Amino acid sequence: MSQPPGSSASAIQPFGGIAGGGQPVDRNAPVTFTAEEVEYDRDKGLVIARGRVEAWQGERLLRADQFTYDRNTGVATARGNVQLLEPDGQVLFADEAELKDRFRDGVLEGVRALLAANGRMAANGARRTGGTINELSRVVYSSCDLCADNPTAPPLWQVEARRATQDKGEQRITYRDATVRLGGVPVLYTPYLSHPDPSAPRASGFLFPTLGYTRFLGAFAETPYYWAIDDTSDLTVIPILSTRQYPNLGLEYRKLFNFGEITGSASVGGLNGTDTGGKRELAGHIFLKGRFTIDENWRAGFDLNRASSEQYLRTFRYEYRRVLTSQAYVEGFWNTETYARIDARAYQGLRSIDDTRQIPYVLPNAVVEHAPHGKYLGGFLTVDAGLLGISRDIGSSTQRLSSRVSWQRPETDRFGGLWTVKIQADGLGYRAQGLQEPPTNLPEANGDRFNGNIRAALDWRMPFVRYAGNWGSQTIEPHVQLVTGPRVGPQYRVPNEDSIDFEFTDANLFALNRFTGRDRQEGGTRVDAALRAAWDFPNGGQVEGLIGRSFRLDDQISSPYAGSGLDRRASDYVARLRIAPTTWFDTIGRIRLDGESITDRRLVDTVANLGLGRVTLSAGYLYSPPLPYLVPSRSREEVSVGFTARIGQYWRVAATGKYDLGLGRAVLVQGSAGYEDECFIIEGRFIKRFAQDPTTESLYAANTVILFRLGFKTLGEYFFRAI
Repeated sequence: MSQPPGSSASAIQPFGGIAGGGQPVDRNAPVTFTAEEVEYDRDKGLVIARGRVEAWQGERLLRADQFTYDRNTGVATARGNVQLLEPDGQVLFADEAELKDRFRDGVLEGVRALLAANGRMAANGARRTGGTINELSRVVYSSCDLCADNPTAPPLWQVEARRATQDKGEQRITYRDATVRLGGVPVLYTPYLSHPDPSAPRASGFLFPTLGYTRFLGAFAETPYYWAIDDTSDLTVIPILSTRQYPNLGLEYRKLFNFGEITGSASVGGLNGTDTGGKRELAGHIFLKGRFTIDENWRAGFDLNRASSEQYLRTFRYEYRRVLTSQAYVEGFWNTETYARIDARAYQGLRSIDDTRQIPYVLPNAVVEHAPHGKYLGGFLTVDAGLLGISRDIGSSTQRLSSRVSWQRPETDRFGGLWTVKIQADGLGYRAQGLQEPPTNLPEANGDRFNGNIRAALDWRMPFVRYAGNWGSQTIEPHVQLVTGPRVGPQYRVPNEDSIDFEFTDANLFALNRFTGRDRQEGGTRVDAALRAAWDFPNGGQVEGLIGRSFRLDDQISSPYAGSGLDRRASDYVARLRIAPTTWFDTIGRIRLDGESITDRRLVDTVANLGLGRVTLSAGYLYSPPLPYLVPSRSREEVSVGFTARIGQYWRVAATGKYDLGLGRAVLVQGSAGYEDECFIIEGRFIKRFAQDPTTESLYAANTVILFRLGFKTLGEYFFRAI
């Protein structure tokens, strides 16, 4: 039986049928195919199809120039441009294939395979077993694209092996007698090599080791093992062996739930006393985080962060933070109008100079805030209430109940001026003891206290706008605000836990209460004034500046410390300037100048970025005075410069430096360079910090870090670190 060339045989079924459309796939269904020409030899039981043959069974599809099926043996033979499309998306190419058992078993010659994540394999031949095991001989594997100008040139990297096994069940590829080549040059031989199949999202096994040298560890090696526990969790075990310290064992865990997740890391190890004053100790750390959704309104979470010491984290290069915060919280949201949260917190200071007995515990910290969408008396209302408890092992203990009501009503007059009436009322109740002790040192704040304050303001702005045609528009906007309210009593009679850190800038010039928290309140009457000017360009660019100052109409000075900018009746000047005329240039600077001598700087912070195609340049300047609430503290005056650049399609380089003008030396130098394409990553980083040891106050010393990363995509990554 045959059909002439050029005709189409659609779903010819000489030995079975095909499931109807939309029906579940029958993995035991017979083979179905189409071709331009079909022959059937009844005597020999052979079906021969030629010309654009497509044969499928279940989820597998076979394409070839010629297809022969022996009904007696169940063996199918395909020749010429053979393609076998697997259910997982993998495609096998071959010169010739002999298959049976519904294409699951067989032998292929001249094999090429297109895998997930751009993975590619080629072999002289392959044997298939059960549709999950492919045994290949004389195999080459790579995820690199061939050179478009010279396809015969070797790829950037490739693995050559005498034989390889691709196990789709275990989702791994294993090589015997393997050689890794870079640009065709052999760089590594190993009798055994294994890596996850590119189609595997996660697979258990050893990761590439990390080698290096640090002044604390000496020479060291990390040999991580990744364990894919199940579809929703995994664990990485990281043993560290070094020449100067005892062995260390690190763990990294991740667990995903339908309603949240848990992630964390932990370690245990020992310090041999070389860098701890001769004291040998068993040490460790745990950083654990959980986030959970309870229902559509509530969610909860926790953070557990503890460590033996700063020296331990620095020695083994675990994530370092100056203070570790542990907390547990529950928070709720309702209709974007109401928010509530309750949490408890504990802190751990890691430096040896920290007195852990004076570090506070926060329990509880509760707040609820309501901001209805509708207007009340023509204005917008916000109401909140909070409960705060702070205790220490020694020293002060404070409990506070607070509430704030804010109301604002904006109106526009017929001349274009914007008037805003503002009212803010605070009520606070305290119970405090031990405040005569450090770090609070407020003996008259002990006992039960009530503190209240109300502030009212009238805010006016008048934008004068001039349209300049093709040059955009220009705006000059005077801004004046009158704030008044009763005088506040002596601040030293009120506990202070949340208003210690204070900085006067253009950002809080018009705030009714310019302290960062609730424990300190502003009283009396003042006038805030500023002049803003802007030039907006049609291309979206802008030049904008502001200068402002605050004037008290009485002697109610409530600044927390001298030099804050608000410690006199006439405040310091605050100003900002932003110049961004195009998309490739942007600079912004902020400055605070002494109100009596404008040449006396109190604060300067300026950054600028210039984009020149593939190159971006940056520069900055920072000056800040000593902060009285930090001991010790000194003024800082630093300049910084840096650049990032992309070279060609794959290379990138960057460098940054900071220089302390007061100390007359560099404080930071760092740089990086890297290459990344579809299959290969190579990256190097250099970081050198100059800092004074806060515990010993020794001479300034350099901390140098060198990081090197070499990555073969789909194969693995190698790290080297030196400090």
